[in-house]
Amino acid sequence: MSWSQRSAGALLTAAAAITVSGCTVSSGGEGEAVCAFEVSYEGRSYRDVANVDFTVTDKLGTAKLPPCKDTGGDEEAEAEETEEAAAYGVKGLPPETAIAVGSSPEDAVFVVSSSGSTLPPEVQELLDKP
Repeated sequence: MSWSQRSAGALLTAAAAITVSGCTVSSGGEGEAVCAFEVSYEGRSYRDVANVDFTVTDKLGTAKLPPCKDTGGDEEAEAEETEEAAAYGVKGLPPETAIAVGSSPEDAVFVVSSSGSTLPPEVQELLDKP
C-alpha cells in the first residue's frame, strides 16, 4: 500500500471514528467533547488503531457502539441508544485480538481488543510492516 493510500485510509478512519462515535462539541466555552472510538463485540471492548494495513474477511456479527458520554451530564446525550455496526474478521488475526467495524467492508475501521496500553504483538507486526 502506498503512502498516499495509507494517508487516505487514515483520514477515512478518522472521519469514520468521528461519525460513528456520536460526539458533539460543547458550546458552553468549557472546551470540546472528545470521545475515543470504542466498540463492544462478544463481551470485549475494542479501540481503533490508525495506519494499519489490514484485509477484511467475513462478517462475524454485530458490534455495539456506545454513545459518547463526556458532554458534562447532558441528559439528551445520556438518553442516546447504543448504535450497531457490522463486525468483520481481519485476515491473520483472531476476533479476540482485532476486528474491523463499519457499515461495509470497504469503510470498516480496524479496532483492537483493549486490555491495556500495549498492542498485541500480532497487531504491532502489522504496524511495523513497510
